[in-house]
Amino acid sequence: MTGITVKELLEATGGNLLHGQEDQHVKHISLDSRKMEGDDLFVPIVGERVDAHRFLCQAIASGAAVVFTSEHHCGEDVKACVRQQCGENREQERKALQAAWIEVSDTKKALQDLGSFCRKRLSLPLVGITGSVGKTTTREMIAEALSAGFKVYKTPGNSNSQVGVPITIAEIPQSAEIGVIELGMSEPGEMERIARVARVDCAVMTNIGIAHIEQLGSQECILEEKLHIQEGMPPEGILFLNGDDPLLASVVPKEGRKKVLYGLGRDCDYRAEDLHLEEGYPVFTAVHGDCRVRVRLKVMGSHMVSNAMAALAVADTYGLSMEKAALALGQFKGYKGRQQIFEWGGVTVIDDSYNASPVSMKAGLEVLDSVKGERKIAVLADMKELGPDTERFHAEIGAYIGEHPLDMVLLLGELAACIGRGMDAARAATPHIEIDSLAQAEEWLDENIREGDCILFKGSNSMKLSEAVNHLKETRS
Repeated sequence: MTGITVKELLEATGGNLLHGQEDQHVKHISLDSRKMEGDDLFVPIVGERVDAHRFLCQAIASGAAVVFTSEHHCGEDVKACVRQQCGENREQERKALQAAWIEVSDTKKALQDLGSFCRKRLSLPLVGITGSVGKTTTREMIAEALSAGFKVYKTPGNSNSQVGVPITIAEIPQSAEIGVIELGMSEPGEMERIARVARVDCAVMTNIGIAHIEQLGSQECILEEKLHIQEGMPPEGILFLNGDDPLLASVVPKEGRKKVLYGLGRDCDYRAEDLHLEEGYPVFTAVHGDCRVRVRLKVMGSHMVSNAMAALAVADTYGLSMEKAALALGQFKGYKGRQQIFEWGGVTVIDDSYNASPVSMKAGLEVLDSVKGERKIAVLADMKELGPDTERFHAEIGAYIGEHPLDMVLLLGELAACIGRGMDAARAATPHIEIDSLAQAEEWLDENIREGDCILFKGSNSMKLSEAVNHLKETRS
């Protein structure tokens, strides 16, 4: 973020300066009171368990120059807070009273207002990405394709929420020529709020699955919510839709916006033909009109082809030839925790531990099946937020394994146990064991893994399978 003054923060948020100077500058935004880059704005978010207003003085001591507050309403309130939080620490008290304190009615909304303010100062086009599965990988592939002709800024990490998107917008540097912004949602109304901050120029929708169905009720409701990504989009904006998803293929964009379908189907404007896997890596021909381009990916699994077609469609729309975009896309090797493939001590590891849904778990198993290895082993954990049919969705994974045999499956979690029941019902030839903890998974790996094995780790992020991946790396490297 280029330097922004307290005066501009007041203008952006309608806030009230309780203490400090209007000419104070901030260069970064932080939500973590322990982590500052210097001259930060600290935004204390009021969570279900913790109210970050408790850490205002700690944030300033760590490097914040300005803080938002919805709990203090005058200069005396600020001084009382400083006395309470700093105690006998005079140096911390001195720093706290040098900072600017801005009163806002709601800190999260103030952050979103600041994001909108920063968006108005940007002239570069923004590509928005949403969907139930594959948002981050699609974001990375689009950014890679666009890098063939632009200086690209993309969402860092998983900053795609009501607080992540405003920070992402604020951090876009002046040198960027195009932005690729991920927009996620897990509850009604969330997409509209962040879409009005980002005001994307076009949007890519990857699919409509069942993630967050507990909160939203049905896939149709999920689609309706995600279509709010059009809020703030100009009338000439474009919706890039996965034409292989029946719900997305039938979408009629709002306000006459253009609709572009991508995928493998014959009706897609940008489609993949002649698809086959070479040692697990997709090779295909990308087709648009009379243009045909051979594409070879360095990420495994046929499900990656749809993401690649989205990237090529966006790049072509912004004036890059599909040939140049395909060459750039061919350099993409995946994203941390999402089907990253490593070899440690003669063992091939597929790290797909960041998140999980029925679609992505089957895709991970497909990749496992395609990779060379003496034994194929899957460590599978619970898939979260799948609603009332969650046990059935897990059992369907078991049925899938029944049709695509492996050498061993480890199941971590009460829901993952339903995968085992699905395997039993399908009379799967694959043996499976249920484990109660990551420690038990690590113990089994230590005692049973041998050179030549190939292992997939797949589950929702909250199941922390990444820890088992790291353990295996430490023991095999």
